[in-house]
Amino acid sequence: MAEINAPWLKNYGDIPKTLNYHQGSMWSMVEDIAKKYPENVAYDFMGKKTTYRIFAQKVELCARALKAIGIREGDRITLCMPNCPQTVILFYAVNLVGAIANMVHPLSSENEIKYFLKESDSIAAITLDQFYHKFEAIRSEVNLSHVIIASIRDALSAPIKAGYMLTEGRKIKKIPKDAPIIRWNDFMRLGKKYHWKYRVDRKSDDPAVILYSGGTTGIMKGILLSNLNFNALAAQVIATNPMFRPGDKMLAVMPMFHGFGLGVCIHTMLATGGRCVLVPRFTAQSYAKLLVKGRCNFIAGVPTLYEALLRLPMMEGADLSCLKGVFSGGDSLSVELKKRFDQFLYDHKATIQVREGYGTTECVTASCLTPVNLYREGSIGFPFPDTFYKIVKPGTQEEVPYGEDGEICISGPSVMLEYLHHPEETAKTLQTHPDGRRWVHTGDLGSMDEDGFIYFKQRIKRMIITSGYNVYPSQLENILDAHELVQMSCVIGVPDPYKMQKVKAFVMLKPGFAPSEERKQEILAYCRKNIAKYAMPYDIEFRETLPKTLVGKVAYRELEEEELKKIEAQKQSAAE
Repeated sequence: MAEINAPWLKNYGDIPKTLNYHQGSMWSMVEDIAKKYPENVAYDFMGKKTTYRIFAQKVELCARALKAIGIREGDRITLCMPNCPQTVILFYAVNLVGAIANMVHPLSSENEIKYFLKESDSIAAITLDQFYHKFEAIRSEVNLSHVIIASIRDALSAPIKAGYMLTEGRKIKKIPKDAPIIRWNDFMRLGKKYHWKYRVDRKSDDPAVILYSGGTTGIMKGILLSNLNFNALAAQVIATNPMFRPGDKMLAVMPMFHGFGLGVCIHTMLATGGRCVLVPRFTAQSYAKLLVKGRCNFIAGVPTLYEALLRLPMMEGADLSCLKGVFSGGDSLSVELKKRFDQFLYDHKATIQVREGYGTTECVTASCLTPVNLYREGSIGFPFPDTFYKIVKPGTQEEVPYGEDGEICISGPSVMLEYLHHPEETAKTLQTHPDGRRWVHTGDLGSMDEDGFIYFKQRIKRMIITSGYNVYPSQLENILDAHELVQMSCVIGVPDPYKMQKVKAFVMLKPGFAPSEERKQEILAYCRKNIAKYAMPYDIEFRETLPKTLVGKVAYRELEEEELKKIEAQKQSAAE
């Protein structure tokens, strides 16, 4: 097992081996900070600043409003919202009244939202006016006592609000006057009339949040997380980033329905005096503008976000000397992309490099991070304080030797409580080992070297088996991404009657290069020099873009499904 403060490690700074964690709720941790730095800015939203003092007042008022509509301790409330002030306020108000926040992507389909509502047993929900029609379509099929409707315009300053209503606001379909909803402003006014007890003392181990993930089986499940899970994460992130100071800005583009966005970009910042720059909808252009103009100190994102920044002409000559930390997680960062982005940072006056982390939603998000001044190629760094990693033979609790691939297992204070309504899956994923610790079996393939560096390979189920050989797509993607013509690649396994699976690559060419048979052959010739014969792609398909998941990862499963449909169509055609 690797511990963050391994005795041999002398260049890691003063990172402690263990930490003291806040033992109350998430809100009580943030509230302590609000009392300490009342006039510091808690968050910015489209040019409008809100101090911790005003933020705390709004959370208190929102908590009273929740009590006024009948919300009680343990109730589940769905937040189907982007990163905007109402989401942050309601999230902590739900925590203050002892309820549980069920975090849902607002771009989810009607059927997905219905599933999330039923799975969580939510009795109330909040969403934006532009997404109301989804709730209207399923309202009769779910048990919602209240639907609260917020609007982006309500969180804007007067000048920006006018511009918004002339552009984005005009596109929003009007909600019927008799719709069974509560408007955000009306909802908050209810809080002013509620004068009874609204605070609920919750323990650190009490459930607080539900996030969703495919987990180790690919089936969407609700992950129940505690106050301690988030409070521990906040303390660990700050401990491993000693350059952080209260008032530092985090560009919060990662969404709040995702552990990375909620745990790192929002709660870690607000629980330690940081300043969140809320980004409701990601575009590479708006992100770059906020980063440069706002002089942000920390950015966190998936690799595709950094790949998009590299291609932006508007970043030419940008001054990024303000950056203290750039974190990549949520998907594997190729060695080549890291080299390119590190060079990009250097060319734009930054004095830091990208630091890769690793984690799972079963542990909120990150639980391992590359140290500030200690990098080993291909490694995701060391575990956080009080967090342990071990590598086991898949399907067992048996540790494998250093350097050998196996399943990554994690133990520590950020480990989830359970999968909602899935006791069998919980038992498979959360296992107590002979050492007495509860370990998350991640379903991810990785290794650990003798110095304690952790290496992530990929999902175990993503491994391609061709003619009896194991092929790891992420390794082939690293090789492809290093070619001078390639911007980004994705490698999948395609069913084959003889080999079981054969390897296919999808490639995005760099701007200025058009797909051609000549270029395909050039890349294949390069592959033959760098890839073993059994792992060679049988074909390269050029794409203008690669499909992305809701959080910006490359959606390799979509490409796999496309290939399966092609095979079925070919079979059907042959049969006819």
